Amino acid sequence: MPLIFSIILLTCSLTLQAQSAAQLQETFIQDMVQQHGFEAAALRQLLAEADIQPPVLKKMNKAAEKRLDWGRYRRIFLTETRIRQGVDYWQTHQALLQRAEATYGVPPQIIVAILGVETNYGRNTGSHSVLKALATLGFHHPRRGKFFRSELSHFLRLARAEQLDPHQPQGSYAGAMGQPQFIPSSYHHFAIDFDQDGKRDIWHTPADVIGSVAHYFARHHWQPGQAVTLPVQEVDQNKHASLLEAGYKPRFSIAKLRAAGIQLPDTLDAQQSASLLQLKTGEQSEYWLGLPNFYVITRYNHSPLYAMAVYQLSEAIRERYLSD
Repeated sequence: MPLIFSIILLTCSLTLQAQSAAQLQETFIQDMVQQHGFEAAALRQLLAEADIQPPVLKKMNKAAEKRLDWGRYRRIFLTETRIRQGVDYWQTHQALLQRAEATYGVPPQIIVAILGVETNYGRNTGSHSVLKALATLGFHHPRRGKFFRSELSHFLRLARAEQLDPHQPQGSYAGAMGQPQFIPSSYHHFAIDFDQDGKRDIWHTPADVIGSVAHYFARHHWQPGQAVTLPVQEVDQNKHASLLEAGYKPRFSIAKLRAAGIQLPDTLDAQQSASLLQLKTGEQSEYWLGLPNFYVITRYNHSPLYAMAVYQLSEAIRERYLSD
């Protein structure tokens, strides 16, 4: 009897989830019709073809930033192969990278490192249907469904504007697309036609890929010529707990950090804002000063591990490029 009762409860739960997803989908369709001029019948057919993707839901809960410490995370991206390939990419696209820096103020090594971390310089742009991934997360992910329904809306509108078959684009399990892995809203706001051929192609056109990454950073207030992060010594985890727990957004002035006993270079402006970062490597920790440009990198991926990997990879690529 208990087993039968459990089966009945599970069946009822799945039925309610399916009903809820169907209701969300119909509301989404009506919004797209009313707000953006889509045809309801065509959208119903399209979404009916976007069957649920269980692996997408599973991967959403296993992001590397959530389960790895800094030591293990760093080893994924700071490899000899990735550094060498980054130098090759820089040498191949030197003129485009110089033009992007002249236009937007973002140095080549940062642009290259972003592409290295995101897609291994375009070698791995994802194998999931963007349409199916976004529909799965939008209608079946209870915690972030609203966000992904918004992204699905952006995706359908960009597919219409760019004359793309919505079934065609492949990307990450979270719907990120192309070599820079822009989610649809980022594509809408930050992708640019850097080669001026009438298309914003972040899949195959190096000019648009490089220009779009540079534009993204500029729009998020990258400060040309300014430092990203600096190592900090002699941090007391107990004494400085409130500083460490404040997060990676630059909230404190250099003057305040010095007053708290943090030893910092004299060259730093006392009014400069910064954060104090703790990156754990097993039982040990590294401490870093997070400057505004570090925070800009986290706008690409909201993780200090990600931002530090991009920064350190960029420095390794720059040093190798200059020495070649």
